[in-house]
Amino acid sequence: MLRDVVTADYKGGYKIEVTFEDGASGIVDFSRYLNQGGVFEKFKDIEFFKNFSINKELGVLTWGDGEVDIAPETLYAEATNSNLPAWMMPKDFLANASLQPTS
Repeated sequence: MLRDVVTADYKGGYKIEVTFEDGASGIVDFSRYLNQGGVFEKFKDIEFFKNFSINKELGVLTWGDGEVDIAPETLYAEATNSNLPAWMMPKDFLANASLQPTS
């Protein structure tokens, strides 16, 4: 089930509090993206990072002209300390996991 982001508030550093359409919310620390390279290199510019918006049509956080976004499923799992949906998990991870993700 997709849970769209409905509000997002900058909390300092690389933290954003996100609220989802089901009412769940939490703070996501995006600092882990700083070393992932690719489009996330842009996060090293804190002013770029702080200038996010919500794409209401897709229910995602975006930066720039939509050039960087984070899937709502990923945000939801991080904000609520829950598992990613099964369809987002690699098959080899699921075969070896002691805890199965939610669907």
